[in-house]
Amino acid sequence: MTTSAELLNALKIDRNVAPPPSRKGLWIGLAVAGVVLVVGAVIALRAGKPVAVRTAEVVAIGTGGAASAAVLDASGYVVARRMATVSAKITGRVREVLIEEGQKVKEGQVLARLDPVDAEAQRALSASQLAASESQIASVQAQLTQAEADAARLATLVQQSLVSRAQYEQALAQRDTLRAQLATARRNAQVAAASLRIADNGVDNTVVRAPFDGVIIAKAAQPGEIVSPLSAGGGFTRTGIGTLVDMESLEVEVEVGEAYIGRVKPGMPTQTALNAYPDWKIPGKVIAIIPAADRGKATVKVRVSLDARGDPRVVPDMGARVSFLEEADAQRRNETETTGVLVPAAAIVRRGDKDVAFVVSGGKVVERPLVLGRTLGDDRQVLRGLSAGEQVVLEPPETLADGMRVTRADDDEEQQ
Repeated sequence: MTTSAELLNALKIDRNVAPPPSRKGLWIGLAVAGVVLVVGAVIALRAGKPVAVRTAEVVAIGTGGAASAAVLDASGYVVARRMATVSAKITGRVREVLIEEGQKVKEGQVLARLDPVDAEAQRALSASQLAASESQIASVQAQLTQAEADAARLATLVQQSLVSRAQYEQALAQRDTLRAQLATARRNAQVAAASLRIADNGVDNTVVRAPFDGVIIAKAAQPGEIVSPLSAGGGFTRTGIGTLVDMESLEVEVEVGEAYIGRVKPGMPTQTALNAYPDWKIPGKVIAIIPAADRGKATVKVRVSLDARGDPRVVPDMGARVSFLEEADAQRRNETETTGVLVPAAAIVRRGDKDVAFVVSGGKVVERPLVLGRTLGDDRQVLRGLSAGEQVVLEPPETLADGMRVTRADDDEEQQ
């Protein structure tokens, strides 16, 4: 049997036996290895192939002034305030046409010529009538000179009673008659001269000239056709040589709903985007509000000027969309912060609880926290965080982070 002393000895701790190994160091090692792997993965990702991104430039709104916000948008068309269908002043057959579509012409430039046979014949007749009138004047003048001499001589003889008074009075009557005939001949000569000037105008009317500087947009006649300023009916007579447009007079006409016309004021600034060039913003202003409404459409017509006069991209009848902007003075009264830049809204994203944008600098992106202002159409006003001229990433992906290498997608497309 086991004694009590042996049992007590069995309960003693042997100090010479080593304790079991601890697992704390193992967990610390695993944690360090995980951190190293994550950091390495991030570094490898940032050092890997650059991310292709699209960028846009930050635009300055301006200091001391406010951005103009659109209070109303309306659609319309480009129209010319100065456009003419050029025609001859007389009816005649076209001899030659000297214009083509798209040709620029100057005021007074010859556009076409009509057959001048009839007009030249009329001018020759008028010239002959003038010459005949002038010859008649010379004949009557010679007769009047003789009659005046006879009357003077008979006046002396009648005083001496060498001739009868009846002969003297007859000489006076002859003189007065010739004087009247001379006055009539001179007036006939004036009429003939006026008729010749009219005939000259008739010949000049066979030449069709440009009434103002512009561009030919339509050629309506060909050599051999009959043109007339009045429509002869039947469709066989042209009423014009071509259509001329003064490109300096182009403007936009839009129709604004009656419910919103109160927002539009004469002289207020505008921004026009043509349907053909949607990214081209053309500044302008309201010229006038036509004081008449269309009861069928419930709209009022508004004329808007374009500051791109003479630009070949703007042509009549183009579709356009006009944004009516608030006045800068009104903005200045309503805004406490008037400085900042304009950034596309697509470049601004949320990261955590902050609004940020990614700026491209040296082939890498830099994350910038932003202080935002108002929404201006498709753009946002950024009060702090960005500077004018910087390039920001549009629609940055969720994986994009500060310091990552990027390349512009536009540059890649150009290289391909």
